Amino acid sequence: MRLLATLLLAVMALLFAATLAWPQAHPAVPWLRAFAEAAMVGGLADWFAVTALFRRPLGLPIPHTAIIPEQKDRLGETLATFLKDNFLKPQVVARRLDDTDLAGAIARWLAAPAPASPAPNRRKGLAPLVARLVEGLDDPAIARLVEDMARGRLDAMKLSPLVADALDTMVAKGRHEPLIDAAIDWGLATLSDEAPNIRDKVSERTNWLLRLAGADESMSNTVISAVQRLLVEMKQDPWHPVRLRLADALKQYAFDLRHFPETQDKVEGFKADLLANPAMGGWVKGLWDAARGALVKGLDDPAGNRLGGALAAVGNRIEGDAALKRALNAALRRALAGLARQHGDSIVKLVSETVRGWDAATVTDKVEQAVGRDLQFIRINGTLIGGSIGLAIHAAVMLAG
Repeated sequence: MRLLATLLLAVMALLFAATLAWPQAHPAVPWLRAFAEAAMVGGLADWFAVTALFRRPLGLPIPHTAIIPEQKDRLGETLATFLKDNFLKPQVVARRLDDTDLAGAIARWLAAPAPASPAPNRRKGLAPLVARLVEGLDDPAIARLVEDMARGRLDAMKLSPLVADALDTMVAKGRHEPLIDAAIDWGLATLSDEAPNIRDKVSERTNWLLRLAGADESMSNTVISAVQRLLVEMKQDPWHPVRLRLADALKQYAFDLRHFPETQDKVEGFKADLLANPAMGGWVKGLWDAARGALVKGLDDPAGNRLGGALAAVGNRIEGDAALKRALNAALRRALAGLARQHGDSIVKLVSETVRGWDAATVTDKVEQAVGRDLQFIRINGTLIGGSIGLAIHAAVMLAG
């Protein structure tokens, strides 16, 4: 546009020169000269005016030129004041939001269907946004924060009541029986494997006379058989007295955990040793990484996105409940007006200081890029309107004789 305006001015100059070179070539030449002369004056005047906004015309130190670079600080303050007075006052914010359905917009955003493709430019709704936020939490500082929080929660948590409740529930529902069966199977297998060692121990503690009579072998077999028989009976009889005593022992231990500090201290000491173990940090980190990865995968999966479904249900509920939507809109208006009251001055200060921090060339470039095209139209219009005024003046002179 600058080139077009300059070419139009050059054409007017060439036309004026041609009318001077051939003044008698045609009766219309005086009219063309009047048009070209006035067009040059209008074009040059508007070129000066447009250029003076951004820089000094021809580099000359003419007063009241380069207005924007010279007045950029005042421009920033004026812009900041304009924003504050017209956009950031609580009353203005509340008034502008009166007819705005913020709750409906949020509801439609929450209820937006999951994208068929995971491409970033096709993501819609809140779930993909949450996925990106969670995905961005892959930072050692975040991992340490999660570990510290987990350690703090575990350290503050009393383990004894939990263990007591678990034992009572296990015994009440008979879930201790498989543990007893497993212990019996282990005992039978161990007894079979260790039978030679048992016979050696009995033989060592039997005097030579009994060994000579073979009593040590008989005693060993009797002990091994008696223990095996006891274990087999316990396994086959769910109401065996020993099994019942084991169940009672578990109940008694649960009772001790609830009421006796010395028993509680043992469990809490085990918890303290567990938290002090360096492997605990690795376990928490692995748990955090696995949870974060599973959450991101679930949020990105349209088919299994439970959070997305829950958010969509919330959005549909808001959209379908007029009273709830009105209440949310009122709350959002109050919140935004409160933000304007609390942070309006900070925003104004940010705008003012940002403009003040720009150098003159930056301010000039930004403003000229924004409005420069329209300003070049002013030059074009000035050239054409100036020529038209020149024609009108020439006509008036001719009519006046």
